[in-house]
Amino acid sequence: MTMVATGRKLLSFTSTPFLNLNPLPHFSLFSTSYSSFSEDGFVDFSDKFKKWENGGGTFHESACIDSTAFLDVGAIVHSESVVASNVRIASGTVVGPSVSIAHSTKIGYNVSLNNCSIGDSCVIHSGVCIGQDGFGFYVDGDGNMIKKPQKLNVIIGNNVEIGANTCIDRGSWRDTVIGDNSKIDNLVQIGHNVVIGKNCMLCGQVGIAGSATIGDYVTMGGRVAVRDHVSITSKVRLAALSCVTKNITEPGDYGGFPAVSIYKWRRQVASSFVVR
Repeated sequence: MTMVATGRKLLSFTSTPFLNLNPLPHFSLFSTSYSSFSEDGFVDFSDKFKKWENGGGTFHESACIDSTAFLDVGAIVHSESVVASNVRIASGTVVGPSVSIAHSTKIGYNVSLNNCSIGDSCVIHSGVCIGQDGFGFYVDGDGNMIKKPQKLNVIIGNNVEIGANTCIDRGSWRDTVIGDNSKIDNLVQIGHNVVIGKNCMLCGQVGIAGSATIGDYVTMGGRVAVRDHVSITSKVRLAALSCVTKNITEPGDYGGFPAVSIYKWRRQVASSFVVR
């Protein structure tokens, strides 16, 4: 591929969404340079950003954007990023350097994308933040709080939907991953190094702490909490307000704080109402 020859480091996909991308010289047909005035006269706008004619957004000349992609006015695509066919990016969204967005994905208003790749046919609603640093610190010998390096990425699979104002942190020792066909509600927090399987459903205000591992076909009700480094097997359903404090190794329904089998939790709830 032409992009490989340029030596750019692009995040990989499980599919091959960029085979139909036009080469970089294609930009000359669809873009005009941004420019501004200074005291010395007419000068080029900084960092070689240009206007994308299909929508009026802004892109860096080193980005690779398919001609069918729509960048709304106020959207910005930074250097070395790849935007595939039929992608739609709304106003206020910032696509950071070296981000990859596969075909037919729709991105809402005021979204922030950094250190990530987005799969085919995803829907990312307004206010989502993907790829920012995770919350990782340690205390040194002098009692100072020191930040741990956060240098890896977020990999979003195909047909994933992410609700408004959800945050997904980049990895530190492994990539953060959201599997194919998973659906995430508004106001969900997914910490660094979390791996979520395919066909999962996370309802509003779910919080998953760093380095948790979630299997396939897992459903979490509203405000479920998962502690760090916990593993949840596939085909688990968690009742709203549950808190997972240790590994769940058997498929089934769970609830409570700490989360236990649904039958045990119901007995606990019932016994709490017994008149003594």
